[in-house]
Amino acid sequence: MPERIPLDLLDVAVVRRRARFVVVAALVLGLVIGEVVALLGGLVAGGIAAVVVAVPLILLAVVEARRRVWLEGSAVSVRALGTRTVDLHGLTGVDVMITDVRGTRTIGLLVTGAPKGRTINIALATYAAAAGRELGVLALRKLADGLSGAGEPGLLVFAELLVAQLRAEARGEGAPGRPLYQLAAAVPGGKLAQRIQTDAVTRFVATLDS
Repeated sequence: MPERIPLDLLDVAVVRRRARFVVVAALVLGLVIGEVVALLGGLVAGGIAAVVVAVPLILLAVVEARRRVWLEGSAVSVRALGTRTVDLHGLTGVDVMITDVRGTRTIGLLVTGAPKGRTINIALATYAAAAGRELGVLALRKLADGLSGAGEPGLLVFAELLVAQLRAEARGEGAPGRPLYQLAAAVPGGKLAQRIQTDAVTRFVATLDS
């Protein structure tokens, strides 16, 4: 059996703590809005309003608390309410995805492919200012191995990006000296999520060799 390599960027304890906070906040918000609506439209309307506000937020918190990502052989899987799997050796599309939320940028690989044409976003690192959190050395190396072992020339640039990140870490570079930070920082702000196409990633990786 292939070894299962966790690809969760945040510790499980941190994710669960955030989920509990969201649940409490959802209950409080639902209660407050429910009371306001109840004063205007009665108890039934207030109860409905409280449920409508609180339940979606609670469900979101539960999904996030359950979410796990892992690599097993060449297959990347993500579990939330169900489980999705994408084989790195059967990819039909790969992009770099960067999200920007209140100054915190997260960079990931958006992979699509066999067996069912599903899409998974593998978070690689998240940065705020000149500090952040990154996937561990083993996870990055296994991902790079999986991409390079697919036999598709177009995937090699993504493997090279991860290898360059590993080399920067081995040299003891701080966040600003690491390729994932540099690529995330190079994207203009103002958008919640942006895809970086393969051509742009290729040009960026080529500059790392100069």
